[in-house]
Amino acid sequence: MATTVKDKVIAIIAEQAVLEPSDVSETSTLDDLGIDSLGLVESIFAIEEAFDIQVPFNANEPEASDFDISSVAAIVRAVEGLLAEQKG
Repeated sequence: MATTVKDKVIAIIAEQAVLEPSDVSETSTLDDLGIDSLGLVESIFAIEEAFDIQVPFNANEPEASDFDISSVAAIVRAVEGLLAEQKG
């Protein structure tokens, strides 16, 4: 069975939050899941490695980044967007 982008992202975030993937919903925020700024950075690195992408991320100004981290669903959409750009 092929793993979707959503499944992979949720698995990475769940691992950072020390939760089961079933405990992570698309509407969850990283804050809801107890992921702090260090956990966020580790999640981003894991996502980059898992998908072989480069996340445009500025730790000092996350609001200036095109990579939306407002919710799990937003992160999934951002990763899908980066993958589409990479193929294009």
